[in-house]
Amino acid sequence: MLLDDDGTPVGTALKREVHHATTPLHLAFSSYVVDPDGRLLVTRRAWDKATFPGVLTNSCCGHPGPGEAFEDAIRRRLHDELGITEAGPVVPLLPDFRYRAASGGIVENEICPVFAVRVPADVVVTPDPSEVAEVRWMPYAQFHDLALTHPEASPWARLQVEQLGREVDWSALLDGPAARRSAREG
Repeated sequence: MLLDDDGTPVGTALKREVHHATTPLHLAFSSYVVDPDGRLLVTRRAWDKATFPGVLTNSCCGHPGPGEAFEDAIRRRLHDELGITEAGPVVPLLPDFRYRAASGGIVENEICPVFAVRVPADVVVTPDPSEVAEVRWMPYAQFHDLALTHPEASPWARLQVEQLGREVDWSALLDGPAARRSAREG
């Protein structure tokens, strides 16, 4: 979904057609997958991705299709990228997140709401190697520090953790009113 500067939809285009040196503003999402112990699923993007190959980042990112709800798009990408088929409610973390970043001549220019999703302790993660080179679980505070200091961290993860802070009460977020509301709406 292509957007004007105010975030109003102005059209659609295929992902492969819009990611270049002058990428237009478009709609995306980021998600943070958290297990019952509060550990975050951290991924390294596949090395042959057109945009930001090999960067360490949050769990899963993507673009909703035309008319697709964020929750549906997130669940679709969790399945496609990570093989995750069971996940709890999708809860907004940073609903107004927006960023622009460049790498290798390709620009990301996104209004990109950020969400949290809890998965069960026994979740099976089976990354698609064309999307994800590596996965690992770590405490969020460790990811926060990694995103701020590691040279291979994604620029969007760096900006997101700056806004989220070092301590996030995942239980309050994922078990609180927003999670219950999301579960009822799902």
